[in-house]
Amino acid sequence: MKTKFKKGDKVIVIAGNNKNEKGKIMFIDHKKSRVIVEGVNMIKKHQKPNSTNQGGIIEKEGPIHISNIMYLYDEKPVRLGTQITNGKKSRVAIVKGERKLI
Repeated sequence: MKTKFKKGDKVIVIAGNNKNEKGKIMFIDHKKSRVIVEGVNMIKKHQKPNSTNQGGIIEKEGPIHISNIMYLYDEKPVRLGTQITNGKKSRVAIVKGERKLI
């Protein structure tokens, strides 16, 4: 699935158990339409010991569906769009009907 989000964008979670939490996008899975947001949706995973680490229970970020996040522009959630200026396509934040370049 095509998305307007990019790795490193600041986003806020708008639905689910982690509602209103903010973070940066670390990874985007286009096939499953899921993103991993830094510090959000923490899960516990049992790690088997191997030669490099001791193993045990580790905490890491779990994936969130892409429809449950919104882009943060000036610390406010906004929609994303595109605009063509001078023959170049660029991303814009749609704030109260106005398009502002990101």
